[in-house]
Amino acid sequence: MEILTEKGYLATGIDEVLRQVDVPKGSFYHYFDSKEGFGLALIKSYSNFFMHKLDKHLNDKRLAPIERLNSFLVDATKGMARYNFRRGCLVGNLGQEMSALPESFRNAIRGVFEEWENKVEKCLREAQANGHISSNIDCKESAYIFWIGWEGAVLRAKLEQKPNALLTFSKFFLESLR
Repeated sequence: MEILTEKGYLATGIDEVLRQVDVPKGSFYHYFDSKEGFGLALIKSYSNFFMHKLDKHLNDKRLAPIERLNSFLVDATKGMARYNFRRGCLVGNLGQEMSALPESFRNAIRGVFEEWENKVEKCLREAQANGHISSNIDCKESAYIFWIGWEGAVLRAKLEQKPNALLTFSKFFLESLR
């Protein structure tokens, strides 16, 4: 995942991945029938990893719902900073490469984003029920907007190699909920 979150799927060859993990090529083809099969397994693995990260923050009942969302944003920003803004979101990277990827990736990536949106929507609904955000806010649409904006901010942070886009988006989104 290190290589793929930094370089992207299309720019990364199977040989490079195998060298990184010290696995012979024959072993790769024992587990995956193709690079496409590997990519689909990778999407699932990354989704599981990231869902755990979201759950850790968005389900932390010690914090108010909006504070949970902010906790995720702060942690994700620190995570990008730790790698000097060279790594981004694997799913976001794949989405940007979609026109050159196997069509099977489209539904997998869309499904991952929908799962992530559901997590944010649930958090926003809880904030709404607690009176922390306006009852006029469409939580489903706001969760959709959140991921569009966040993934764009991740892309821009990689481009600029600094946190400004992440911080600006975080502030804008959280303030838009008031």
